[in-house]
Amino acid sequence: MTAKPEVKTFFDEETFTACHIVSDPATGKAAIIDSVLDFDPASGRTSTASAEAIVEYIKTNGLAAEWILETHVHADHLTAAPFLKEKLGGKTAIGSNITLVQNTFGDLFNAEPEFMRDGSQFDALFDDGAEFKLGSIDARVIWTPGHTPACLTYLIGDAAFVGDTLFMPDYGTARCDFPGGDAATLYKSIQKLFALADETRLFMCHDYKAPGRDEYVWETTVKDEREKNIHVGGGKSQSEFVNMRTERDATLAMPRLILPSVQLNMRAGEFPPPDSNGVRYIKLPLNKF
Repeated sequence: MTAKPEVKTFFDEETFTACHIVSDPATGKAAIIDSVLDFDPASGRTSTASAEAIVEYIKTNGLAAEWILETHVHADHLTAAPFLKEKLGGKTAIGSNITLVQNTFGDLFNAEPEFMRDGSQFDALFDDGAEFKLGSIDARVIWTPGHTPACLTYLIGDAAFVGDTLFMPDYGTARCDFPGGDAATLYKSIQKLFALADETRLFMCHDYKAPGRDEYVWETTVKDEREKNIHVGGGKSQSEFVNMRTERDATLAMPRLILPSVQLNMRAGEFPPPDSNGVRYIKLPLNKF
């Protein structure tokens, strides 16, 4: 019988991000997946209110943070991984293809020579099919690129955390027009998820309220996604999906926080080194996007 972890979700409406705290009821070991550092782009100020709520939940419920996991380098919010690690411990992890993202955006932002592009900012890098434990629960990594080249899904017991690979069935799928993204690759990745057991719980990283829906939701099942996803469900072919995704992506504006988010998230959430005046800066490349 497949283990059933407990999942508590904190939803950040400012960035429409669902951060999941996954725990093993038998041992109290927990993983934090896709955390949020609060950021005001107008002032350049960060704050930790969202992350502090996670710390309080972990401590109040007697849990022990074993992992701080990222499904990919996010383009729509900053990760709070360094703050959470300082307060709770645990190992940070992401897919080993982070190096592709670091190389691409390291060049784009003309990162300092000391910026390492080998993923060493994280405690662990996961290859496709890698296995690990959350307490007594078996967990497995499924690479699901397409949105970015480094996206992955964490399958922990009967629950899969899919990052931006899928949205709720009534909202569809992630865009594929970021550097290294590819719609055909995303389609193939989604088929890996559709091959999981019908009853597997799927947890989204974002929700934007599909038209006609009043509440934010972030949990569904493989069966519902396979049958009802408006972009890729119901047996849609790869060519149908690629055509739809390509046309749709051409109409989308860039995410509001993509430039600050990628610069910090490719560093596992650490800020860039200070300039000679002691101030840390985020760069805005002009006319590149």
